Amino acid sequence: MAESTLQAVDVAMRGGGYYSAVTKGAKDAIDSATPLVLEAIRRLPDWDTSAPFTLTDMGCADGGTSLDLVRQAITAVRDRWPQRSICIVYTDQPRNDYNSLFHLIHGLTPLPSYLADSKGVYVLASATSFYRQILPAGTLDLGFSATAMHWLSRKPCDLTQHVHALCAADAELATFTEQGRQDWETILLQRAQELKPSGRLVLVNFCKDEAGRYTSRVHMFDTVNALWRHFVTEGVISSEEYVRMTLPQYYRTVEEFTRPLTDPANPVYRAGLRVEQCETRAIPCPFAAAFRQHGDAARLAREATPALRSWTESTFLAALSPERPAEERKAIIERYYEAYETLLRENPSGYRGDYVEAYMTIAKTEA
Repeated sequence: MAESTLQAVDVAMRGGGYYSAVTKGAKDAIDSATPLVLEAIRRLPDWDTSAPFTLTDMGCADGGTSLDLVRQAITAVRDRWPQRSICIVYTDQPRNDYNSLFHLIHGLTPLPSYLADSKGVYVLASATSFYRQILPAGTLDLGFSATAMHWLSRKPCDLTQHVHALCAADAELATFTEQGRQDWETILLQRAQELKPSGRLVLVNFCKDEAGRYTSRVHMFDTVNALWRHFVTEGVISSEEYVRMTLPQYYRTVEEFTRPLTDPANPVYRAGLRVEQCETRAIPCPFAAAFRQHGDAARLAREATPALRSWTESTFLAALSPERPAEERKAIIERYYEAYETLLRENPSGYRGDYVEAYMTIAKTEA
């Protein structure tokens, strides 16, 4: 593969509040994690309350999907430490739409924010990837992330037969597997630096579960791939552009998630991180569930297509040749999502976008 295609990942969720407006499945996954976050807060030690309680939302996008979770976390912290200041640190990549984030958090949208009813709560944002240390060492009480850490730090190779590593094989799959292993250890080592002793992480990530299921989203990825390949046949894009549309994602197994936390020889284990619990849960596709009730194929297509677009558009655009004029690239992308919506409208029974997620609580041992 041409080395120029193997760039560091700088994926951005679609901005302007679009992400929170259309990704109900992501919010459902976060809502399901709320009891784990509240339990983690209950299990934290009674630290010096003169220091602020610090919570990170890593891979926050526009912040809308985690509003309810953060609101409940603030209440739980207040129940334990009524006078303690609370610092919420939202983190994502530099291209993230932080304007939309601050509009949401400061109540300038129809979504109700927690700030109006919360005194002593301070909101900050950092355009820092979770592949780097975000906070000073030993200052993090609770780190949270949901449906984000399947994004790799770099695209390790281009896939020749599919757009997603879930459907890769042989050497290409092995290359993604190794990148996934390295990246997971990097993420955990950075968090080990940030966490206070006995601090905790609650992480929710796409996975392959004990039965080898990673979600019925495979149907979605197959549709995404087949349509993009069809664009080659039609002469809309080149074969090189097809190959460059490789999503830099990897879905880990439970064993891959827990290995660095249970192997005494692993640097993550030596850094003091231990897994407290890890389980897999299926999050049903909200669009398919609604379709079973209303039976309107056009509505399903209108609702599901933007959800896909919210997190794939930047990768599609990056796959197109920079020699194409900007308007031409934009027109191809519009044509693609229009074609995807048409496919769903014509064959709604073939669409499912369920999530299978690994829910983990990780603690840092006392020094």
